[in-house]
Amino acid sequence: MAEESSTPDPVELTSRAFACADAADIRAIMSFVGSDSVWDISRWAFGTREGPTAIRRFLEDWIGSFAEYRRETEEITDLGNGVVYAVTVTRGRPRAGRDEVRMRGAAVCLWEGSVATRVTFYRDPHEARAAAERLAEEGQ
Repeated sequence: MAEESSTPDPVELTSRAFACADAADIRAIMSFVGSDSVWDISRWAFGTREGPTAIRRFLEDWIGSFAEYRRETEEITDLGNGVVYAVTVTRGRPRAGRDEVRMRGAAVCLWEGSVATRVTFYRDPHEARAAAERLAEEGQ
């Protein structure tokens, strides 16, 4: 009988976390956040959030600003050493508007076990891919 790995699969973790985001389930998203986790959204002009309280507030404000919200995943790639590169599209209708917005970008997720220790969101998927490849080569 084959032994199952006790190390969580980073692609599966990323997929599950993004499914929680698509469902706008903030409580479930927070299950992937640790006490020292960092979300860097500065490339989208939203700054950087450190720790669960700040990350939760950001999510509540961000997702709460939409009357309709969904997040679609186009690609998730494990680059090794706990580094995952993902391309996503966020679509939604802001509460203050009638037109749907569409934001395509990428995320670089650094995983330690089942915790996303750092997630950096990029506007440019090519920039994100290059950053993710560097991190994986350096071993984070």
